[in-house]
Amino acid sequence: MRTYVGIDLGSTTTKAVLLDDDANVLGRGITNSRSNYDTACRVASEEARIDGRFTLFRRKLAAGDQTPAEVDAFLEALERAFRLEQFLEQLGDLEETCLSKVEGEQFAADAAGVREVVAEVFRQLCDEAPELYAPGAKRKSDFFRDLAGSRYLAISEDIARDARVPYNLVVNVYDKSIIAVENRPPSGHLSEKFRRALDRVLAEGHGVGGIDVVTAVEEALAIDLEETGQVGTGYGRVTLPFPKENIRSEILCHGLGAHLMYPGTRTVLDIGGQDTKGIQIDESGIVENFQMNDRCAAGCGRYLGYIADEMNMGLHELGPMAMQSDKPARINSTCTVFAGAELRDRLALGEKRTDIIAGLHRAIILRAMSIISRSGGIANEFTFTGGVAKNEAAVRELKKLVAENYGEVTININPDSIYTGALGAAEFARRSAHGIAAPADVLPEGGSSGDMEGELA
Repeated sequence: MRTYVGIDLGSTTTKAVLLDDDANVLGRGITNSRSNYDTACRVASEEARIDGRFTLFRRKLAAGDQTPAEVDAFLEALERAFRLEQFLEQLGDLEETCLSKVEGEQFAADAAGVREVVAEVFRQLCDEAPELYAPGAKRKSDFFRDLAGSRYLAISEDIARDARVPYNLVVNVYDKSIIAVENRPPSGHLSEKFRRALDRVLAEGHGVGGIDVVTAVEEALAIDLEETGQVGTGYGRVTLPFPKENIRSEILCHGLGAHLMYPGTRTVLDIGGQDTKGIQIDESGIVENFQMNDRCAAGCGRYLGYIADEMNMGLHELGPMAMQSDKPARINSTCTVFAGAELRDRLALGEKRTDIIAGLHRAIILRAMSIISRSGGIANEFTFTGGVAKNEAAVRELKKLVAENYGEVTININPDSIYTGALGAAEFARRSAHGIAAPADVLPEGGSSGDMEGELA
């Protein structure tokens, strides 16, 4: 099967989309961008291929007479088992790497004790791993570093104390190892991991009635996902290991991706980690005009991340907290640095945290509305994309301001909107392979004020 990969290398996350010959989405993948863009690209691409395999499993299973609910239950169990296999594989790599770091003068007489502590920590991590992927289990993150790191630090403190081993040495071993492991994606063969996962599922009694699931899975695994074309885009696209002709402007990819999601789209707002883009497209998804924020990251995802740190909260907690307010504070600055000072001043004056957070969300959307206005305003239909589109408070403020300024407008927000740029990139790759005319890789003149897009396009 011929496939086409689009990579969107953002400042905080890297996304991948896998399309088939008919422009159907086979799979999507996402990872944190790290400092190693090459690794982020490989991990996101592999995640998209993994997701693609599950799409093929679903197609094979749907050929039987089982109900959709039975298929869903089986595939959910299979994915949990597969993710557990991945996690255990990386745990093994991390343990081996940690043990190899116990050397040098700083360990001296403590080396043997540190090795014993590390071995016991990983024994416990492996024992509790199935609980992370049990039905209904809630994980704060799906990234290995977040899952393994938090538990390593929590478990090792008690074990090190009981063993009378300096805790700082145990932490030091982890710090020296995690980046290397994170930048070394799991190397095991995907098909073998799927087969081990299937064995786990069948052993737990999660089969699907009316069909031989082993045969269905094996038939899906036998399909060769040939990578026929690939295109890269995003904030860090110039660092991608692709030929120059396989790199496309993120403005063009977001415009085309939004068009594929919603063919009636004429205006696109994308708020990512590092920039905000207002894009006007025609009925074919070709960019007619655009505007971006300047080099400052004010009003973007990084801004929310900074505020979350200031409030000692998780980024995912900001939206729900802001939704508790019906009177957003009037925030004077969207500068990331000055907003922190204003936040502290307002808290000191006794203003409600909920109102302050709601005001910060409104300030972000006000800034975005200004960018959209400079690009040509909002035309029906309007599509909101990017990571911030998942923030319910930002969406609430956007809907209010759009209604106030433009009246009744259809607003599209896709659950997979964070993949819009990667989707557009994958479609560029598919059209190139098929000889289909795609939007020209030339941005309209005068479309941006102080952005890097014109420099790198």
